[in-house]
This record gives sequence, structure tokens and C-alpha cells, in this order.
Amino acid sequence: MPLHSLPNHYSMNLCLTSAGRRVELARTFYVDAKSLGVSLTILGLDSDAKSSAACQFVDDFETVPPVSSPQYLKSLFQICTNRKIGLIVPTIDTELLMLAEARDELIARGVKAMVSTPATIAIARDKFKTAEVLASHGIPSPRTVLLEQVISGRREMSGPLVLKRIDGSRSIGLHFIDKAAEAKNLNLDVNSYVAQERCFGPEYTVNCYVDQSGKLRTVVPHRRIETRSGEVSKGVTERRTDLHQLAKQIVEALPGLRGPFCFQAILTKEGPVVFEINARFGGGYPLAHAAGATFGKWILEEALGMTCSAHDDWQDGLLMLRYDAAVFVKPAIQ
Repeated sequence: MPLHSLPNHYSMNLCLTSAGRRVELARTFYVDAKSLGVSLTILGLDSDAKSSAACQFVDDFETVPPVSSPQYLKSLFQICTNRKIGLIVPTIDTELLMLAEARDELIARGVKAMVSTPATIAIARDKFKTAEVLASHGIPSPRTVLLEQVISGRREMSGPLVLKRIDGSRSIGLHFIDKAAEAKNLNLDVNSYVAQERCFGPEYTVNCYVDQSGKLRTVVPHRRIETRSGEVSKGVTERRTDLHQLAKQIVEALPGLRGPFCFQAILTKEGPVVFEINARFGGGYPLAHAAGATFGKWILEEALGMTCSAHDDWQDGLLMLRYDAAVFVKPAIQ
């Protein structure tokens, strides 16, 4: 159960937003807080908190409107005030820009949000803009074209291709086609998609940590052996200088990155190509944590004004084999 009763003058009330199933992520924060001697209380937020495994796992929870609701921020501000929240850790793409744009108001309330700058998030949330920025900085990436331009014949793309929602995440809305003409039969909103050259080879997720001064402190690649719903279920850490170099280039291209971020790359015969950047914790982050890259510890250190101990000394070759687990909730006493 949560390790939150430690005799120390350091304490933190942390809000884990869109908590969902992120029990593993919450657990890493408790472990990291204990290693620092920090008394940590985690509040989970979700639009269906009573059915959220992570909300039931952490110290307490509250139900909030969906992130898409105009009432979401108002509810979040009120909760931060009532619960004396000091740190917000977001977990999904759709809340990042909102939190980044509300940074000043949150700071005025004594709350730090672990997010990158709005400009950087806007790029990472747009697959076409991401491709443009990568190409402009000489970072190898698949050719990416707006699907509407392909369908209209203004741009040509030869297959095989991957069709992706411009603002998509977790592989939702993904389509694989052999020829561009096949896209016409899918009845897609062509203005919401990009067509991307399909690359072949082993796929990697690279978990990175950028401190609050903008310095890249650690780079932890893992090879994705097996995935479920776009999230790694089997993976192994691998030290690769080529992926480390790409991480440095990405931070130079997106200087507003802060805290945890991850990118995905495919190791083609010509070398690795980057096809996605997420300005948040990656779903496979617990593997990096188990390997020694304790992002939660570093986040807490920076939020509490302690010296950040971030490092790049982590275990190579660590294999993760995920399995299903459960949180059991007793009936409420009437």
C-alpha cells in the first residue's frame, strides 16, 4: 500500500491527472518518495474515478469532468486549492497543452505542473508539425504528408503507408495500406489525418528526462518486443549511441521540453528514424524506472527545491514482461 507516512520535514501532495490504469506509475512515485524521505500523498483524478484502478490504489481520488469539458480547469483549480496540491503530473496527451497554458495561474496557486512549454507541446501533439520540425533539424524521420493533399492528388506518396490521426495517440485510428489509392475506401476525415511512409525494422521507445534548466539528463531506450493497444507489454532496455544522439538532437530542436518525454523510432537498414514524440511519461516508463532511471525522484527533487540527482547510469539488458493485475475495492459502508 502507499508509503506516505515518513517522519521527515519534506512533504508533497501530488495530483495524478487522468489516472486511469496507471497503477505502476503511481507506485514508482511512492518508491521514489520513500528513497528521498519525502512524505508523499497522491490524489488521483479521473472522469470515472470509482472505476479507475489507479484512483483506487493511491491515497485518495476525486471525480472530475472530462478533459474536453470547459469545466475541467475550473474543477482542477478548486481541487488544487482544497487539497493543497503542490505538483501535478499529467498522463495523457490531451491535457498537456491546457496545463501548460495554465502554468502561471497554477503557480499563483502554489502548484507546479510537470509539463513542457505550450509551443513544444503544440508541435508534439501534431504529427505533421512534428515531421516538419524533425526534417528541418536533420533528424531522420519518415516522409509525412497531409492525407488531404494525397487524396486530392496535389502530393504523391508511394506505398506502403501508415495513416495516422494528426493528433492521435495510443495507435487509435491507425491504418496500414499498401497503396495511397486505398485511403479513398476508408471513409476517413482526410483533414484529420497524415499519410506517412511506412518503415520496417525493430521498434524502440526512448524515455528521456530533461531537467528544469532544459538539460537532457538521461536517455533510456527499450526495444519493443510486444505491444498491446499501442503500449509495450514486453521490452528490453538497450544502450544505443545512435538513439542517444537522436535524443540530444530532439532536445535541441524542441528546447521547451521539460521533465519526462519519450520518442519512438524504428531501426531501419539505413539507421534509426524518429516517427513520434510524446511530451509526457511514456506507457512503458516503469521499465526505465526498474532499470534505475528514477524520473519520479528527480521530479520530486526539483519540485521541492532539492538538488536534482538525475543521471544516465541505468541497467542495460533489463527485460520487462508485463501481465494483468487487479485492484480490489471493498463495498462502501452504508
